Amino acid sequence: MSSERSAPLRESECVELKKSLAELKQGVISMVAILNKHGAGELWFGVAPNGSVVGLDVSEKTLRDLSQSIGAHIEPRIYPQIELAMLDGKSCLHIAFSGKDMPYFAWGRAYMRVADEDRQLTTRELENIILHKHKEAMRWDNEPCEPETLSMEKLDAGKIRRFVELAELSWDNAENALDKLSLIRNGKLLNAAKLFFAAEPPLQLRCAVFATTSSSTIIDRHDFDGDILELIEEAQKYILRNIHIGMRLDGLYRVDVPEISMAALREAIINAFCHRDYRDPDYVQIAVFKNRVEIRNPGGLYDGLSIEEMRRGNVSRRRNPLIAELFRRIHMVEGWGRGMPLILENAPTVQFSQTAGLFIASFERPSYAEDVAQVEADTTGKTVDKTVDKTVDKTVDKTVMTEREKELCHLVRQNPNITQNEMADQLGLTERGVRYLTDKLQKQGILRRIGGKKAGIWQVIDTEASGRAGI
Repeated sequence: MSSERSAPLRESECVELKKSLAELKQGVISMVAILNKHGAGELWFGVAPNGSVVGLDVSEKTLRDLSQSIGAHIEPRIYPQIELAMLDGKSCLHIAFSGKDMPYFAWGRAYMRVADEDRQLTTRELENIILHKHKEAMRWDNEPCEPETLSMEKLDAGKIRRFVELAELSWDNAENALDKLSLIRNGKLLNAAKLFFAAEPPLQLRCAVFATTSSSTIIDRHDFDGDILELIEEAQKYILRNIHIGMRLDGLYRVDVPEISMAALREAIINAFCHRDYRDPDYVQIAVFKNRVEIRNPGGLYDGLSIEEMRRGNVSRRRNPLIAELFRRIHMVEGWGRGMPLILENAPTVQFSQTAGLFIASFERPSYAEDVAQVEADTTGKTVDKTVDKTVDKTVDKTVMTEREKELCHLVRQNPNITQNEMADQLGLTERGVRYLTDKLQKQGILRRIGGKKAGIWQVIDTEASGRAGI
């Protein structure tokens, strides 16, 4: 095949010019350099680097030898289009080539195009190309599932429809909806579909409350099974049940105020599920200590991101972009890296760390600092002002109780003869956890035990404070 060209040629990052086939090796190296930079380009033989046409004597054997040389010395193999072209009435060879399997090698070495020159890649540059090439394929959320592992029959159509409505998309059927959400490829469902829509719970959340600032004594432990959206809600509810809830007055109305911003906690929980490493068999964990709440997820920061860069915000390097996109569709995250600024705005003392393969967001509990201050005041005889929120009505008792403590007092009001074992069953706590709560409430003067272990009864004695706390 031959073609006629009249426009002058110039070397560039995508075009290489060679006077003769004596420069074949360098021409092949240029092809590799262009492929690694741009994925496609052109090589001309019979044209000088300044664009002047010198021409070639071209035969069928010339074309065949050129094709065989390219095939033998470029890896992975490419299949260029080689044609005879007439420039200024002279015969030249034009090679158009393309490929997506970077990195490419010529004679066992990789090159990169820089302006109109070919530079050999360093080991680090080669590693970066390989990592970039495989990043998409290595993503867990983007991997297809075999039909025996996940099929349409194993998904909950009701969940899919509710998601579509939240995303404000049109509905016709479940399969088409998943296709619109980019959750089907080559007829196979992707892993991300399982997290959101599996009929059987695909994930587990592990939660625990500890008696002190260390993990030495557990007073409550609960594992939740569900899909990704259900577990985000369970994580929030568990934290709210086990931290202090104060209140403020908004006009004539009382508004509950958790000691930690729920906006910050919710964002951190969503991030934990969105950016965790799903290849790690560990779980997202919620740990409630006396002085802090920790949200832990498997997998450190992604793609070389540092904690300092993350805290500066407006940086969004995502381990699971398909999962993140599904969250964005239902307005649970933004696509602009705004999650971190939101957390820092609402919880400026939050601390982040990475340890033992976990990323940890740690939120201070102001109630712990107040307890410490009260102990110091009691031991020195000084009065410590414990007011945290100046908007709280000064006539309101500052005693605040966790949801668990409120539930326990409510059980006592209903049945003063209730045993600690029965409390544990109804509250979903261990007996040790119940003993910890009853001891604490007795020390605070809210709960009293009248009589012995077997014949005695419980009594809520601080009725005014407990009533205001919402019991």
